[in-house]
Amino acid sequence: MTEHARGAGPADTAGGAGPDAGTHAPADADTDADAGTHTDAGTDSDTSTRAGTGTPADADTDADAGTDPGAPGPGPGAPDPGAPGPGAPDPGAPGLDLTVVVPAYNEEHRLRPTLDAVVGHLRADPDRWGRWELIVVDDGSTDRTAAVAAEAAAAEPRIRVLAGEGNHGKGHALRRGVLASHGRRVLLTDADLATPIAELDRLDAQLTADGGEGAAIGSRAHPDARIEVRQLAVREWLGRLGNRLIQRVAVDGISDTQCGFKLFEGDRARAAFADSRLDGWGIDVEIIRFFRRSGEPVTEVPVRWSHQPGSKVRPLDYGRVLVELIRLRVRPGGGPGAGPGAGPGGRLGGFARRAFDRHPRLRTDLAVAGLFLLASLWLYKGLWADLDHAYLADAGADQDQWEWFFAVTADNVAHLRNPLFTTFQNFPDGVNLMANTVMLGLSVPLAPVTLTLGPVVTWALVLTLGLTATACSWYWLFARRLTHHRPAAALGAALAAFAPPMMSHANAHPNFLVLFMLPVIIDRTLRLCDGGNDGGSDGGNDGRNVVRDGVLLGLFATYQIFLGEEPLLLAVLGTLIFVCAYGVVRRDAARAALRPLLRGVGWGLLVCLPLVAFPLGWQFFGPQSYHSVLHGDNAGNSPLAFLEFSGRALFGDEATADALAMNRTEQNAFYGWPLISLTLGIVVWLWRLAVVRALAFTAVAAALLSLGPKVRIPFTDVVLPGPWRALAHQPLFESVIESRVAMICAPALGALLALAVDRLADTRADSGDPYRPDGPRGPRGLHGPGGPHRPDGLRDLGDLGAPGDLAGPAPVQRRLHRIVGLAAVAAALLPIVPTPLPVRDRPDVPAFISQGMYRSYVAKGESVVPVPLPEPGSAEVLHWQSASGFGFSVPRGYFNGPWGEERMGIYGAPARYTSNLLRDVRYSGQVPEIGAQWRAQARYDLDFWRAGVVMLAPQPNDGELYETLEKLLERPGKWIGGVWIWDLGRDQGPAGTPARTPAAGATGGPGT
Repeated sequence: MTEHARGAGPADTAGGAGPDAGTHAPADADTDADAGTHTDAGTDSDTSTRAGTGTPADADTDADAGTDPGAPGPGPGAPDPGAPGPGAPDPGAPGLDLTVVVPAYNEEHRLRPTLDAVVGHLRADPDRWGRWELIVVDDGSTDRTAAVAAEAAAAEPRIRVLAGEGNHGKGHALRRGVLASHGRRVLLTDADLATPIAELDRLDAQLTADGGEGAAIGSRAHPDARIEVRQLAVREWLGRLGNRLIQRVAVDGISDTQCGFKLFEGDRARAAFADSRLDGWGIDVEIIRFFRRSGEPVTEVPVRWSHQPGSKVRPLDYGRVLVELIRLRVRPGGGPGAGPGAGPGGRLGGFARRAFDRHPRLRTDLAVAGLFLLASLWLYKGLWADLDHAYLADAGADQDQWEWFFAVTADNVAHLRNPLFTTFQNFPDGVNLMANTVMLGLSVPLAPVTLTLGPVVTWALVLTLGLTATACSWYWLFARRLTHHRPAAALGAALAAFAPPMMSHANAHPNFLVLFMLPVIIDRTLRLCDGGNDGGSDGGNDGRNVVRDGVLLGLFATYQIFLGEEPLLLAVLGTLIFVCAYGVVRRDAARAALRPLLRGVGWGLLVCLPLVAFPLGWQFFGPQSYHSVLHGDNAGNSPLAFLEFSGRALFGDEATADALAMNRTEQNAFYGWPLISLTLGIVVWLWRLAVVRALAFTAVAAALLSLGPKVRIPFTDVVLPGPWRALAHQPLFESVIESRVAMICAPALGALLALAVDRLADTRADSGDPYRPDGPRGPRGLHGPGGPHRPDGLRDLGDLGAPGDLAGPAPVQRRLHRIVGLAAVAAALLPIVPTPLPVRDRPDVPAFISQGMYRSYVAKGESVVPVPLPEPGSAEVLHWQSASGFGFSVPRGYFNGPWGEERMGIYGAPARYTSNLLRDVRYSGQVPEIGAQWRAQARYDLDFWRAGVVMLAPQPNDGELYETLEKLLERPGKWIGGVWIWDLGRDQGPAGTPARTPAAGATGGPGT
């Protein structure tokens, strides 16, 4: 399909929903999608027809014909751009059989071959096509498109050219062309002719078979369609995603709405386009929807299609088509009779203006949110480019695990099963999902997305939108409580959300990336501190505020528990450190805040505990529960890690960072020496501020705790006891990886940065207007130097300084200091700017799984045993499982579960002899001697796993694994669906013995 006019859409795909990667460039201006009338600039010179009438429309009936009475005409004596060439059929004459409409924007190179091909095809069979016309709609091209079309019209009088002022969009151009048509049938095709004109024969035959009514539309998703030249994988994926979205939102059952080759019954087409409102790519959906609602048949016809180079579709165009679909959904009536207020100047536009009037900073806030979203998309661009095969390179097995979590939760929801437990992994014992990081707060509400679009899409959405939401949430908190200037809050929020530790977890741990509730919880806690500031009694309004804020705090904490318990624990720890430090610095504030804070927290617990009692009870005492997770003695940060850059930072070095961290998903410090130096300078400069002292203490305390129970002094053999030693074996804290405590530093440093930039950006000192933080514009928080403040939240968080104390006695010096300060900020942040997260190719799911061949070998209550068995280091089979819709269970896996009588938490299932044997062969390439004891143990373990089939997929050392399995099972494997299998079944075991009978002495394990 031709890429028309800036109302763009998803990319073309074989079976996708996007527009063809062809010819029309999307327009920058907003479309008139929700307008009551059309703004077709430059079209009043065209002679359009009223829908279904075949008679020319009046000049002032722009609601019907799609014209703007205020649009400029061609001028006196100018030829009518819509007039036919000499000898062309009279537009008003009846009996015209076919109209071909070709929209074009900047198509000087491709248009003439297309027109010649169309004309040649129609001329070749005059008996079939009869009287015809070809209408070229130039949508404001800036090249020679209009001249090329005029030259073709001069050579063939049945070609008409409609020229217009400005680029309005594909929908706008098609509307003009169809409303100017007179044929009994109307064909729409693109200027790139990605679908050959010969395919018209198929569409015409189908429309005739349908009684000549409705529409026959080309489909690239039809099983019989032929895709001769494919396009980029990202366009194909976006097309498939868009198609699913379109089916859900607008026209269910149509596999490909966006192919640019469609044939309509003429009068109904003119009626549909007269009723249309969209100017962009969404016009295809709107027209098909019109036919569907009118009861007219819409039939998909398989066509040949080839991707044409020269696409002008831009990334933002996919968002625009989504907006158009939403407009279709919220305005089901559509049409010219939609009434006033539908357009930008009506209810919608008035609402937006009123919102901006009431909230003058809303534009800035939206712009900041947009920048955060673009930054998140940029970081995950490799993942979004090919969701079918892209795998985050530093994720280890975590992406497989998280996709599995999202998929199994959705499957449990869809089948009304317990979302806290499953036996699809670690069969037959199962997995306690509440004791794992399944993020039920997102995986449950996103279950429809997972079921519709797949767990890979959910994974990408959670990472991208979760990071954006977290940055926006910190921005909201800093703007509300710390700064005057929105850019300062935005910069601090960017550091809090995109800091190196967060980017490390962005590879694999959404529970440590999606933290948008934490700033909300912190703000509600500060509101509780505000609750008693004016000395109101418990029974007064402030008492009611404390109850309200406490209840909300409890609800927010409840939701965060279902997003991530460990991040909440660290947030509570960091907030407690900050509050204690602030209380020491401002004892008057602490005394005033203590009572309402304790009351509010009490109300919060009364709300939270009943809501989480059952889930937490299941987590700690339910099946497959455990008490703590072992992480070893080397889980703390090295002091050097705070000064170095992370491996994926702009100035980072992977080898250096790898040597200082557990792995690339646990680089929990790495703020870099420039930022540490800048922070020291900020603390010295703003030391008088109570909030700065409290934030500095919080960051230092968190950094020291993150060093672990033993602190190794760099470049020496000295090991000192660390402060984490006091918490290491306490309930809840015993499962925390101590290096993660350094993540508390990120929002603390972000807040300090926001305060510093806010002071640097303030220009009132230059004009002699004192900077008075204790006045009505001062930062909100606990208490100002002027005493308690209003509970609606005037800022303070400390005495923010004396008037005009930026630096220097003169405005010139202050400006110089400001420039130097901002340059220092830039120099400190530039080295830690995150780079896009790298991806690798994900192998395809074996056909044995993807095509459901396994179903013939696995009975109810049996499992598929992949070799080697899934474990924390290798869990690709979880992807196979989630991608196939959970048709089978697997033993072992990647999860947290119990080990031993003390139920100590470990990663994965307790080891068994056979799983260890197969793992050793996989990684060593050595086949041990297999005797009777090994075979007996294998039978015993397979019986425990209730194995229906053993499966060996191609992999390194698969020859040695095959030999091992052949000796263990005493028979050769069978090659099917791209894998080797050994069918165990219920009746036949290895070597003809009963499959479920443990051998004598097998429990003790074989000798070596």
